[in-house]
Amino acid sequence: MSEASVRESASRRRILPKRTKIAYSAGALEEAMVAAASITTMLFYNQVLGVSAALCGTAFFIASVVDGISDPLVGGLSDSVQTRWGRRHPFMLGAAFPLGLCFYLMYQPPDGLSEQGLFWWFTLTMVGMRIAKTFYAVPHAALGAELTDNYDERTSIFGWNGSFMMVGGILISVFLMFVVFPTDGDQNGMLVESRYQTLAILGGVFCFVMVMLCTVGTADQIPFLHAQDQLMKRVKSTYADALQLIWRNIRVLLVNPSYISVVACWLVLAIAGGITSTVGTYALIYAFEFTSEQIAIRDIIRLPGALLCVAVSVYFTRHLDKKYAVIATLAITAFLLGLPYCLRLLGWAPGNGSIWLLVVFFSIYFLAFITYPVVSIVIDSQLTDIADEHELQTGNRSEGLIMSIRTFGLKAIWGVGGLLSGFYLEFIDFPENASAATLTQEHIDGLLYMMGPIYYIIIYGGLGFCFMYRINKKRHEEILQELERRRSGESPSL
Repeated sequence: MSEASVRESASRRRILPKRTKIAYSAGALEEAMVAAASITTMLFYNQVLGVSAALCGTAFFIASVVDGISDPLVGGLSDSVQTRWGRRHPFMLGAAFPLGLCFYLMYQPPDGLSEQGLFWWFTLTMVGMRIAKTFYAVPHAALGAELTDNYDERTSIFGWNGSFMMVGGILISVFLMFVVFPTDGDQNGMLVESRYQTLAILGGVFCFVMVMLCTVGTADQIPFLHAQDQLMKRVKSTYADALQLIWRNIRVLLVNPSYISVVACWLVLAIAGGITSTVGTYALIYAFEFTSEQIAIRDIIRLPGALLCVAVSVYFTRHLDKKYAVIATLAITAFLLGLPYCLRLLGWAPGNGSIWLLVVFFSIYFLAFITYPVVSIVIDSQLTDIADEHELQTGNRSEGLIMSIRTFGLKAIWGVGGLLSGFYLEFIDFPENASAATLTQEHIDGLLYMMGPIYYIIIYGGLGFCFMYRINKKRHEEILQELERRRSGESPSL
C-alpha cells in the first residue's frame, strides 16, 4: 500500500480518546431516561387512567409497525446523505427538540379525554417520540460503528456506551422511585396520577440536553469518519437512487448468516425484555407487594455490573470470542432473571413482607446483572463487524442500515413486548385499578408464569440463532486487510 493508505488505515484503527468515548456515550443517557420511564407507561395508561390493557398493547403495536418502516429507512438515508457536517450529525441534531417534546406530551394527556381519546393520544405521542428517536438513535448507533475499525476497540466503545446507559438508567430509576414516585401511605407512588407531571417535565428536558451534548461533543470526529461518496465512487442524485440503494443493501443483508443471527437474537431479547419490563413491574407490585423504594433496590444492585461491564465484555470476547461470549452470558443471565418467579410458583420463596424475600430475590438479581450488560455490548460490537463484511461484499458503508436493527430492537422492548404484555394481561383477565380485594391467586400466578417459565421458553428458544454467527477475530482481520487494499487501489486477494 502507499504511504498515504498506510496512514489512513492506521487512522481507521485508532484508539479513541476517553473524551470522545464520554461524549458519544452521553447520548445513551437519553435511552436510559426513556427505559427508566417505560416501566411506568403501561401502569399509567392502564391502572391510573383506565385504558384497557388490550388498547395499550395495540398502541405499542402501531408504534412498532412505524418503527419497522422508519428505522431501516432513516438508517439507509443517513448512510447516503453527505453534508459538510457528515452523515450522522444533522439527523441527530434535528431530533433533539421533537424527542423531548413528545416525551413530555406522552405523560401529560389533556384532561377529560375518553378511553378512546386517551388511546389515540397515547398512540400518536408514542409514534411521534419513536420517530424522533429513530432520527437520533439510528445515526447515533451508526456513528459508534464507524468511529474506529479496531476489533477490540469497538467492544470498548460500545462498552462505554452501555455502561453510561446502565449506570445512568440505574441512577435515573432510583431517583424516580425515591423522588418522583415514593410510596404514598399504603399506595405505590407509580399509581398516583399527579406524579407523572414531574416525570414528563424532567424526562423531556433531560432527553433534549443529552442528545445535544452527544451531537456537539462528537462533532470533532467528523473528519475521521467514512465518506460515503469516496467509498462508492458516485453521487446519488435523487431520493429514488438512495431508496434503490437501501433496497439492494437490504437484499444482501437478508442472506448474510451473521446478520440474520444477530437480528433474530436481538429481536428475541427485545420481545422478552419488553414483556419483563411491563409484566415484571406488575409482578413486583402485585405478586411480591414491593414498595417503590424496594423496587429501586433492583436498580441499585445493577450498579456493579454496569461499572464492570467494559472490562467483563472485553474479557469474555478475548477468551471466548464474540459469538460464544453472547451465548454463555445470555444463558447464565436468563436463568437467573427467571429464577425468583419460578421459586415463588414452586412455593420455595419467602412470604411477602419478609426481609428474607428481599434478600433472596435481589441476591439472585445481583448475580444476573453481573453478566447481563455483556450481551447487548457484544451484540453491538458484532453489528459493527458485519458493517465491514458488508462493505467487502457490496462496496457500501451501511452502518446506519445495519445498526437500525439495534434501535428497532430497543424500541421493540416497548412495542412488540408491550403488545404481547397488553394482550397477556387481558388473557389472564387482570383488572384495571387492581387491588388486593380485586386480585385472585390466578391473577398472581399468571404474572409469575410469564416472568418465569414463559420467559425461559422465549429466551432459550431464541438462543439457537446465536450459533449462526460466522465472524471471529481472525476472519475480521482478513476482511479489514482486504478493505484496506481496495481503498488503496490495490488488486483484491480474497
